[in-house]
Amino acid sequence: MKQKRWVLRQQHKLDEGKIEKLVHSIRSIETDNPELSKKIQIEADYFENNASRMRYPEFRRQHLFVGSGVIEAGCKTVIGSRLKRSGMFWTVRAADAIIALRCSRLSRKFEDYWATRHEQAA
Repeated sequence: MKQKRWVLRQQHKLDEGKIEKLVHSIRSIETDNPELSKKIQIEADYFENNASRMRYPEFRRQHLFVGSGVIEAGCKTVIGSRLKRSGMFWTVRAADAIIALRCSRLSRKFEDYWATRHEQAA
C-alpha cells in the first residue's frame, strides 16, 4: 500500500507538470540491484529529456487532450478504416501516400498538399 501511495504522488507531480520534482523523486530511489538502478536511471532520464513535451497543465488550459485515447481513436478512424479494408494489401510507400492524402483531405488542407507536391516536383 505504501508503494502504491508513492506511485500516486509521482503521478500527481506528472499531472501538475512538476517534472523536475518527479525526476528528483525517481533519482532518489535507492537500490543495491545494479539492473534495477540502471532502469531507474533510464526512466529518470526519459522524464528529464522529455519535460518540454509534458506540460500537461498548459495543454489542459488550452483544452487539448493529454491522454493517448483520442489519438488512438483518430488513428483507427482516419488510417485503419482506410487501409484495413477487406482484401487490401499495401506497400509501405503506397500506404504512406494514401495516409498523407487522407489526412490532408480530412484536415481541409488538400489543396495545400497538392501545391507542396507540385513545388517539390518542379
